[in-house]
Amino acid sequence: MNDVLKTCIVDDDSIYRFTMVKALESTKFPMEIMAFSDGEEAINFMLDNLEKDSVFPDVIFLDIDMPIMDGFQFMEEYVKIKPRVGKKITIYMVSSSLDPVDIERANKISAISDYIVKPIGLNRLKNIIEELLEDRRS
Repeated sequence: MNDVLKTCIVDDDSIYRFTMVKALESTKFPMEIMAFSDGEEAINFMLDNLEKDSVFPDVIFLDIDMPIMDGFQFMEEYVKIKPRVGKKITIYMVSSSLDPVDIERANKISAISDYIVKPIGLNRLKNIIEELLEDRRS
């Protein structure tokens, strides 16, 4: 089993993407990090690689509010292709929105593991990565 965690950030805010990459790198866990600036880029990557599950992320940190294709639109498309994806992908909806409507909507999508309000604290991020790596080993 490969212990490298493929981690994906989907967020239109370049500063947030940069700080998330730095935070993930600072955990010192073995991971490959990819980033997309909107949901359409991310879903197109997945569609282009449906035959290559090994390039898919193990975890996605997905923003809600993005141009072109927002997080909820991404999830609509992801749910359609999920049966063709040959690996488990853990998805966290990450947003600065405290709107109960957004939180409830995210909680109703079974493919979303959790809703996290930005910013993700470093300890929370480490715990998430540790749990994902532990799940892969068991």
